[in-house]
Amino acid sequence: MAMMEQMVMLLVFALAAALCLQAFVKSDGMSKRGETRDRAVVLVQNAAEAVRACGGDFEEAAQLLGAEDWDEESITLNYNSGWEPVAPGGSGLHYMLGVGRMDDSGVPSMGKAVVYVKDLTILSADDDLFRIEVAWQEVSAHD
Repeated sequence: MAMMEQMVMLLVFALAAALCLQAFVKSDGMSKRGETRDRAVVLVQNAAEAVRACGGDFEEAAQLLGAEDWDEESITLNYNSGWEPVAPGGSGLHYMLGVGRMDDSGVPSMGKAVVYVKDLTILSADDDLFRIEVAWQEVSAHD
């Protein structure tokens, strides 16, 4: 009888240990996802401020951000898994920061763009890690 009691107690202890281990693993995953999202938020905010500060001049914004891959409508920066910049066409791509001009802001003399970060390792990455829209006042030259 004493041996049966010891076996039941061992089983209860093993179940409790398994639940605790599962909780620790889950919390570690949540922590890593939170850290990744925080990093994406900082990159998106920096890019949004650069575009806004340049008044929508994507060439100047690309220079501020250190982007090599840009045109008049978009800027793209690639990062590896350690959030270090990767040259366009380079290997080890993990994340992508994108800035894209939006067609119509709905307000005269106002430009608008969307800034986002995607995780390229997720095949069904329709969702961005973080995404915001940025707007700026477009000033025309006065004669």
